[in-house]
Amino acid sequence: MTELIIAPGNAGTADLGENVEVKAEDIDGLLQLARSRFVDLTFVGPEQPLIDGIADRFKSAGLVVFGPSAAAARVEGSKIWSDDVMTRHGIPTAESRAFDDSASAIAYGRSKPEGSLVVKADGLAAGKGVILPDSYEELDSAITEMIDDALFGDSSSKLLLAERMSGPEVSVFAFLQGEIVSAEVAACDYKRIGEGDTGPNTGGVGSYTPPEFWTSELAEQVRTEILEPIAKALVAEDSSYSGILYAGLMITDNGPRVIEFNCRFGDPETQILMPKLETDLFDICMAVAEGRLAEQEVSWSDSAHAFVVMTSDGYPGSYKTGMAITGVDVAAGHGLVIHAGTARNELGALVTSGGRVLGVAGSGESVKHARDAAYAGVRQIAFEGAGYRDDIARRAIVE
Repeated sequence: MTELIIAPGNAGTADLGENVEVKAEDIDGLLQLARSRFVDLTFVGPEQPLIDGIADRFKSAGLVVFGPSAAAARVEGSKIWSDDVMTRHGIPTAESRAFDDSASAIAYGRSKPEGSLVVKADGLAAGKGVILPDSYEELDSAITEMIDDALFGDSSSKLLLAERMSGPEVSVFAFLQGEIVSAEVAACDYKRIGEGDTGPNTGGVGSYTPPEFWTSELAEQVRTEILEPIAKALVAEDSSYSGILYAGLMITDNGPRVIEFNCRFGDPETQILMPKLETDLFDICMAVAEGRLAEQEVSWSDSAHAFVVMTSDGYPGSYKTGMAITGVDVAAGHGLVIHAGTARNELGALVTSGGRVLGVAGSGESVKHARDAAYAGVRQIAFEGAGYRDDIARRAIVE
């Protein structure tokens, strides 16, 4: 009998397996858990433990783990290192420069046209480490806050000033094992809290697939110019990759260019990609972990999916928790309800415990049908201070 153990989990995962109170960053605790429970495969979801070397620790202990080494996880853990790798290996990305002092960064920023740069914290910042200033004043403030005021702690002690590219954004995923790259899949996500892509960046508030501009020709170009080259580059850099690779791309007038790489499944894209995956995820992960990806089929369906996230009032800033959640069972009749910041209180009632609380993933024969299903589900759920964007996937609808 298959057992699913989730650490630490939430109210939703408790319905699927056993939640265990071990934090995702507690590598020693997770190692002890895997050993004591004779775990056959450990799947690492979040980026921080990967960057901290959990895959290396588990492999050294003789355990099977899905996820890249700490060296390979630098593609997400350090934007400066990732940018250097892309530059050295000719992988298309934005022109950028790295800085560790605000005065030099501000001087460089002022030498460029106003509104032409993006400010990126070098390290992890929970999806919020990218600022798009429209004026010199905003640019100066972003640089000062990151470096001098330690807005993201050590993660922003260094930063990148990158060329501000234009064009539609797309998230492309593929399983990698060394130079082997599986079939890829594409989705679009929404990072900003406000409709029309306004307000601050978040960890992600919605997504849909397939993108309206995605073609077989574009997929082949992304594969040959970005996915396969980065796999080979990481091998050449003694940082061979094993796991799922996320490529955040912008489709510019000059072709696809990399915005960033992530060393794990993306959020909120995973919520719509898992229903598209026709091959058993466990089989794929075991094949990657055991070095058999070349022999493993990876197949994605052509079905359409949309995901709408419900957030707490105040997110991505401060917000209250412990708000009672209702309507989840009714919403499940419209789509897949996926929990994030949820918990059970002392009475067993479902309550909020985070900024991104939960969401509904709808599916259908078109993006419009999938979008309608997702919003039909979301409208059944209520909690104090609930909010969501009303424009998820709207741009992909062909009337």
